[in-house]
Amino acid sequence: MKTKLAVSVLLVLSTIAVGKILTVPPDDETTSAEEVAPAYAKWGRLAMQNVMAKYPTSDVIDYLHIGREVGSVTSVERFKLWLRAENNSEFGVFVDITFNNQTEEVVDIKYTETKQ
Repeated sequence: MKTKLAVSVLLVLSTIAVGKILTVPPDDETTSAEEVAPAYAKWGRLAMQNVMAKYPTSDVIDYLHIGREVGSVTSVERFKLWLRAENNSEFGVFVDITFNNQTEEVVDIKYTETKQ
């Protein structure tokens, strides 16, 4: 009985130790949420904020990052947001955010509604 208890305690302690080793990164290798977030996250937040302001009575129910079109001076980040209106009808809004590559200053934001 003592052997089974000792083995059980040892197994629990080793599991805890291994779990800590596997889940706690060394101090010099920690990453912040900003490092983990995709490059388009900043533009996605801007797209969401602007669409919610443009359509205040609708709810955003889905979000898709379509991609980035890189130019020599400016780039365009493209998103599609799916909204539900007060009358429960649904529609999509394509959002194209054009920004300066060097300064990341927004040059233009275009909205295009779609039923698909």
